[in-house]
Amino acid sequence: MVRRIDVTGAGGVRLAAWEFADPPKADPSRTGEAASGAPGVLLLHGLMGRASHWASTARWLSERHRAIAVDQRGHGQSDKPPEAEYTREAYVEDAEAALEQLGLAPAVLIGHAMGALTAWQLAAKRPDLVHGLIICDMRASALGAASQREWEDWFKAWPVPFATIADVRKWFGEDDPWVERPNPSRGEFYAEVMHESADGWRPVFETEQMLKSRQTWVYDAHWEELAQVRCPALVVRGLDGELGRAESQEMVRVLPNGQYAEVADAGHLVHYDQPEAWRAAIEPFLDGVLTGS
Repeated sequence: MVRRIDVTGAGGVRLAAWEFADPPKADPSRTGEAASGAPGVLLLHGLMGRASHWASTARWLSERHRAIAVDQRGHGQSDKPPEAEYTREAYVEDAEAALEQLGLAPAVLIGHAMGALTAWQLAAKRPDLVHGLIICDMRASALGAASQREWEDWFKAWPVPFATIADVRKWFGEDDPWVERPNPSRGEFYAEVMHESADGWRPVFETEQMLKSRQTWVYDAHWEELAQVRCPALVVRGLDGELGRAESQEMVRVLPNGQYAEVADAGHLVHYDQPEAWRAAIEPFLDGVLTGS
């Protein structure tokens, strides 16, 4: 079963939330925690991602949790109004609204990249809504102006429109100058965020909105919010990802209740590159959150 649920985010922006499997059977005598005794889970994708990137994770989570993934504003099938705010505050308020409107709180938040930053900022802001936190390959340090310029140049290099979806897979998996070696899962990841238009395949998002979203975090460090997260938190990195070991371990040290895990043979797209190893890395943490150990 795949079910879409509309959520109203900050400023009235309509967000598409998705369940990719039936949740555990509910106990009618319970409320909250997915009404099943287990915390609900909200999955937040990264910049340019979409809820469907979490489908495999959401399916196995649904054995014990009500797991819902959200297309964040400007992404997937959520609204992309050009006049809307694409600030840190707006993304955090969207996730807050999703937890409340979906009845998931207190929930475990699982975020990848930008979604992880949103998750820990929400956990710092509203500890009453967050039972646990998983941070996947997101840095807490400032990336700086050079990083933003690199992204601007990268977007300009995309050969849009792509003639076929196979061309999308090949370019992002092999031909993209940011690819050090062939990476089929990366090609598949980007194929999921393309749609067919009259002249070929184009991204479902506006690259200008992606840059606008990104510029609201790249110039600042985010250690202060990490230090304010009181719930159990797991920092996960791919060994070939963007989050280095030294920084990830410093993040664990700064978190009041932090833990660390890493996934071999994975890059930035940890949960997409190595889904089974990703599950093995986070499931013990989820079990601990569930049992309070």
